Amino acid sequence: MSGAVSSPLRLYRWRDPPVLGLAFAAFASGFGQFGAVSALGEVARTFGAGSYHVATIAEQAGLSGTVLGVGLAILRLASLGGMPVSGLADRFGRRRVMLVSCASGLALTVLAAASPGYWWFVAIFALGRPGLTAVNALTSVSAAEQTSIADRAKAIALVTGGYGVGAGVIAGVNGLAGKAIGFRGLFLLALLPLLLLPAARRMTRESDRYEAVAPESPLPVLGAVAAPYRRMLAIVAALTFAIGVMTGPVNSFVYVYAQNVRHLAGPLVTGMVVLAGASGLAGLLVGRALADRWGRRPTSALGIVTMAVCGVLTYSGSRPALVAGYVAGVLAAAVFAPAGGSLVNELFPTEVRASVSGWVTVAAVLGATLGLLAFGAIADVAHRFAVAALVAAPVPVLGALLLVLLPETRGRELEEIPGTITR
Repeated sequence: MSGAVSSPLRLYRWRDPPVLGLAFAAFASGFGQFGAVSALGEVARTFGAGSYHVATIAEQAGLSGTVLGVGLAILRLASLGGMPVSGLADRFGRRRVMLVSCASGLALTVLAAASPGYWWFVAIFALGRPGLTAVNALTSVSAAEQTSIADRAKAIALVTGGYGVGAGVIAGVNGLAGKAIGFRGLFLLALLPLLLLPAARRMTRESDRYEAVAPESPLPVLGAVAAPYRRMLAIVAALTFAIGVMTGPVNSFVYVYAQNVRHLAGPLVTGMVVLAGASGLAGLLVGRALADRWGRRPTSALGIVTMAVCGVLTYSGSRPALVAGYVAGVLAAAVFAPAGGSLVNELFPTEVRASVSGWVTVAAVLGATLGLLAFGAIADVAHRFAVAALVAAPVPVLGALLLVLLPETRGRELEEIPGTITR
């Protein structure tokens, strides 16, 4: 354990078992959530009818860009349920809510294997989305609360990496064996992290920072964030919305684009995922170092702008551009994650941190939903995904300008946030 702050709080280093348990929960969340995205090409083939010889998106991908976009938008909108679930963690504890949410989300992912049609697939996945979305938010909150300033960016990078590994594993398996096992077999694999969840339960702990304020925590409601923090929350939410407009469709369409439009063979898709995993690890290491040296804001800005550029490259129209853009985009997102995650958690006190995370989730969902609907529709009209990417890219770049309205939090402990209760 680390004692980097002058308080009786029990804090951990980034590689201690409680933080590793959070990383596994994030892994399970990524594995469950990304199943819908990685298997989208197989789902479109199963429930659609692509000929692969003509120019329209529907005939290339199996389902039209609009249908795919609406389905993915519904899944994103379902993530809004993660907001009240995350808010419950301000009342009942981060650990309890996280574990229950993870178990329910994975169980519904398994159930999606029985989908008899495309819209059934969307509906069942949508039911599991709130729980898995809440897990993603709460692992970051818990990692921030259970570490000191010396380990916080590292812990958030580890948790983010856990989510990325989970997403990468399910995508890699789909690339290698997707045609053999189909999307149904892929979703059944969610049983594995579900069965391992009790091990994570034994590793994780409730944070002392939460325990210190739990008796005063109000019931989670939509207005739970106190007035002094609402301006900062509005800025963070607007920035998150802008990022989601680009990253939502870019990340969600990439596998159906790779498999059904650019016709990358399964092993090549898996190779792309492996390269992205390596670049993501490198990005987390670089992002963590830059967040602690440059600061949270400049590192976040660098990651956001680079993600937008890489999104355009990914869909620009060739196989090399697809691979290069995707791998570089994962690198950029990984650079952003430790800085952005640390900034959000360091701006708000413990009493409302989980509720704030819920609001940020809402902003991300709404941005991604708008992006998915627009991206699919523009791709249908233009018969090219490249045009849709060009339209979406300026939004996060403009959103990054909002960072100048937020204070820099590098080097600041959570107890230094005004209004935080400690005992």
